[in-house]
Amino acid sequence: MIIITGASRNIGKYLFEKYSEKENVIGTFFNTKPGPKTNVDKLFQVDVSDYESVSNFFEKIKTGLSTVTLINCAGISYNAFAHKSDVAEWRKVIETNLLGAYHMIRIFLPLMREQDFGRIINFSSVVAQKGTPGVSAYAASKSGLWGLTKSLAQENGSKGITINNINLGYVNLGMGVEQVPEKYKQILMEQIPSKTFCEPEDIYTTIEYLRNTPYINGSSIDLNGGLI
Repeated sequence: MIIITGASRNIGKYLFEKYSEKENVIGTFFNTKPGPKTNVDKLFQVDVSDYESVSNFFEKIKTGLSTVTLINCAGISYNAFAHKSDVAEWRKVIETNLLGAYHMIRIFLPLMREQDFGRIINFSSVVAQKGTPGVSAYAASKSGLWGLTKSLAQENGSKGITINNINLGYVNLGMGVEQVPEKYKQILMEQIPSKTFCEPEDIYTTIEYLRNTPYINGSSIDLNGGLI
């Protein structure tokens, strides 16, 4: 079973639709409602930043769950220089991107440990590695996933559970490219050896690599085309 958060838009939606073609998938959404052609009976409204909401979701779907892969796609961004930022908006990014991933992991880990199997894949970002002005909240939330991943890999590796990050660069889908002003896109592209942005299919194949390679654990894979 594959669980995907943020499954009604952007990368989460792409993965939800991709995996729905051949595997059992359950997705979550919050603000963005699924489209009319979406398999809505497999989508649940969940606020990942609220542990009670995550717990209620788990109670609805837990019967018969096995060999779970949890893909944490839910995320938001907030652009502002730190000295001008709104404290509540800054906190909301941390609560969604970092605490939200923790909440989902926390609720599924006992089941994974009981079954001696689990795959957890988080999405970090190149902006946590490459200094980028105006995205301190997003960068902080994404870099926090590195420490979380390494600690959890130590705690759960003996139980057949792997947890890894994908450090995404700029993707032709979702927040990656759509939030970059047009005049800066060419500048970014010049820093990528292939002069192209990431395609969604590359994300899917990277996830599959992590799902099928149990000796990769506690790692962060850079999927950024060599962006420097």
